Amino acid sequence: MRCLAIVHERDAGPGVFGEAMVERGVTLDEWFIAESDEPPADPFGYDAVFSFGGEMNPDQDAKHRWMAPEKRLLGELLEAGVPLMGSCLGTQLLGEGAGIRARRSSRQEIGWFDVEVTPEGRDDPVIGPMGPAFSAFECHSYEVPAPPGAVVLATTPVCPQAWRIGELVYGIQFHAEVTEADAQAWVRGYGPGSSAVLAGLDTARVARETEAGIATWNQLGRELCGRFLDVVAARRAAGATA
Repeated sequence: MRCLAIVHERDAGPGVFGEAMVERGVTLDEWFIAESDEPPADPFGYDAVFSFGGEMNPDQDAKHRWMAPEKRLLGELLEAGVPLMGSCLGTQLLGEGAGIRARRSSRQEIGWFDVEVTPEGRDDPVIGPMGPAFSAFECHSYEVPAPPGAVVLATTPVCPQAWRIGELVYGIQFHAEVTEADAQAWVRGYGPGSSAVLAGLDTARVARETEAGIATWNQLGRELCGRFLDVVAARRAAGATA
């Protein structure tokens, strides 16, 4: 199996998802899209494509020249039936590619938050095993509603946290892929004058909670990625024998 990771920042890559792929013998190519217009190979030739996070907002097309093209690409991959998974910003870009506008959240979710798996999510092969609820690491001030035809799989009071289009396209708002080093770096990046801190973010508390909870969270992330890869492999095998 070959997968493509679209990476927007060097400290926001595939993380433990990459570890899960290595363990399964999956070939993973990384495309640092802000640094190169050319992907490692044709995105339509991969068995699955992932789009990860970044500190930029999904409405900054004019500031980031790669953003609008990525939204179009994700929409085209969706139409072509390529398995997809977005994480945080990647989910917001995927949602826009699927025809729904991302927007600023009613409040920021930075740190650890309780996520509830919906009744539909409990039957989902990727999200279901995390039910009925779990604590997730988040780092966002924007959200994206579920696109047309999507099934909401998990939520917080703020916004949808996971949704699925068809059987092979997933958007997750939480950072199931994040390593401890990256999570702590993100938290340290919120200085005393940042809007998040001014709104009440306690970075010292989040850092302590991250140190305490990241090992369990990383294992859940590897397992989530593994289940997604299993779904992709099963559909690939079914197509080969059809």
